[in-house]
Amino acid sequence: MTFSEEVKRELTRISVTDQCCQRAELAALIRLNGSIEISRGDQWGLSVTTQNPATARVIFKLFRAVFGVQTEIYIRRKVRLRKNNVYLVRCRGDVPALLRQVGLLESDNGLGHGVAGWVVERQCCCRAYLRGAFLAAGAINDPQKVSYHLEITTDYEEQASVLCALMEREELTPKVVPRKKSFVVYLKESEQIVRLLNIIGAHTALLQFEDARIRKYMRNQVNRLVNAETANLSKTVAAAMRQTEAIRLLAQRQQLAQLSPALRQVAELRLAHPEASLQELGQLADPPLSKSAVNHRLRKLVQLAFGKED
Repeated sequence: MTFSEEVKRELTRISVTDQCCQRAELAALIRLNGSIEISRGDQWGLSVTTQNPATARVIFKLFRAVFGVQTEIYIRRKVRLRKNNVYLVRCRGDVPALLRQVGLLESDNGLGHGVAGWVVERQCCCRAYLRGAFLAAGAINDPQKVSYHLEITTDYEEQASVLCALMEREELTPKVVPRKKSFVVYLKESEQIVRLLNIIGAHTALLQFEDARIRKYMRNQVNRLVNAETANLSKTVAAAMRQTEAIRLLAQRQQLAQLSPALRQVAELRLAHPEASLQELGQLADPPLSKSAVNHRLRKLVQLAFGKED
């Protein structure tokens, strides 16, 4: 089961008892996944499709709770490429009247692509609409595997604008991008995705997302520290090899005896302890030296061996 499916499964388990929120959630499901049918004898039908059986049950319950009409579920089985079944939830009756109940029919009886303001006026209804929209056409990346991304896909730009406006009411900053013949409303910042999950009621998924985000952050921090330590160690080893090479070159030239006692002591310590750090060399000196003092003397030895440019 994908993370998107886990989120949707959690959302379908939310018990929505307020009729205003039932209406708003159903409005989003119809708006994004619904269709109107006219059969023989001018019989109207309203249907909503989904590939998620749990979402189909939610639509079925909302049809009966909000519209109070007889509702049926049909299953279209897919046999090729192991595709999911398609569930079609259908009701018949005075479809224009049903659409008016959920604010999807405009005053001139035009369908449009928005939703009436009174349907999402209350905050609870705004959140219910967003929950329905995610159930209908939402997706979210697995936070453990890929970059953070949550999206809701719509067929019309006006629908995308409605979703953006509702998200902005919740202090979110969604963006819209065209994709083929659709419009995608998306969030990429992890904090914003967490907020939307909280808004639509996916609290368990939110905790899973946060846990994955924290683990990823800690892993990245550890990697940065390891990389930094590795880089520092490489520099230290390279410097020690350079210093040892310089001291051996001075010895070949028989110049060690000409060095001051301070430089000669550090040179002898470096040759005896090629893997020691500056601090360790300083502790071995008599009297003990600071790291900066050891570093200064080693740099002086390198300059004497290779010239001022080093």
